[in-house]
Amino acid sequence: MKKTQRINMVQRAVDDFERRKAEALARCERHVLEAESRLGELDAYRAAYVRDFNQRAQAGLDGAGAREYQVFLDRLEEALRHQGQIVAQAQAQRSAELENWRHAARRAAAVDTLAEHWRAEERRAEDKREQHETDERSQQIWSRRGHARVT
Repeated sequence: MKKTQRINMVQRAVDDFERRKAEALARCERHVLEAESRLGELDAYRAAYVRDFNQRAQAGLDGAGAREYQVFLDRLEEALRHQGQIVAQAQAQRSAELENWRHAARRAAAVDTLAEHWRAEERRAEDKREQHETDERSQQIWSRRGHARVT
């Protein structure tokens, strides 16, 4: 098996590995966007809830109603903190996957460069072999012609 055939196999494997890393990065990116979207939804819901609470408080709200609003608001705040942690974890995972993909991409680029070098080397060797064969044939034809003139 030629060097270029071997490097082609390695190149396919490295390219496949890089593609899988890129897909993992894309999945992480989608997860981050979903988590951020959910956080935004919770924040908007809390803001609407606080506006509603303020309106009701101005209209006159009893103590029990105010406590219920406060308990629910505390739950919303906890949900926001939890979702914020999910967003942070998803972003950290995305950063790790980005670094994994960058490493795989650098490796794939290095293998591509090596493969191209080996292909060029193989082409030069093939050209040299063909030139040598052409020179041999020319020499044989010249020798026969020169030999034919002598006799």
